[in-house]
Amino acid sequence: MPLTSTRISPDWPRQVKTPGSYDWERSAAKWLRELVPARYAGYPVFIRHPVLLARHAQIQVQHEIRVARTALQTARADLPGLGLHEGVIEHTIKLYAAEVMQLQHIARGVRAVTQALVEANRQP
Repeated sequence: MPLTSTRISPDWPRQVKTPGSYDWERSAAKWLRELVPARYAGYPVFIRHPVLLARHAQIQVQHEIRVARTALQTARADLPGLGLHEGVIEHTIKLYAAEVMQLQHIARGVRAVTQALVEANRQP
């Protein structure tokens, strides 16, 4: 059944088919499994209920954002003590900043997919 109330966010992941299209939930679950540790992706309850997998992916990505932010915020203070040259430190800071932005984009995609899965589960 097509979902008529779901609007596709600009952050909708390319790897996930449009809600309501053939096999879209399977493509969503496949994408979400890539975002969580492998042992979680294989749990039967997550396989049977992609919305639970989506919830776990949201939590996972939020933790990754916190880790990347902490790494970014502490890099200038911590990395010189490791004997790293200034150029390496600057490159690492740019890497962490880019990672935070990428993770925020992924988090928006996970929220959009989660909402679509919730709406699909509410359909009669």
